[in-house]
Amino acid sequence: MKPVKIYTTTYCGFCVRAKDLLKRKGVDYTEVDVTGNDEERAKLVEMSNGQRTVPQIFIGDTHVGGYSDLAELDRQKKLDPMLSA
Repeated sequence: MKPVKIYTTTYCGFCVRAKDLLKRKGVDYTEVDVTGNDEERAKLVEMSNGQRTVPQIFIGDTHVGGYSDLAELDRQKKLDPMLSA
């Protein structure tokens, strides 16, 4: 399974939803909390092509986007193949 990394903050409801979706699917992930960490947040904006919101989710080297993007991939049955590719 490809590594999954999710950038979050402590006050983000969509972050909780994204982590719950990944947990339900049995996906291990690395969480990077960018709450109050301007340096890490700046790196995230650069890695995600300017996205300033959280969560931002990466599967392997692929930037998936946020919770809505992750959930849509799951609804379209594209998430599992992406995780295992």
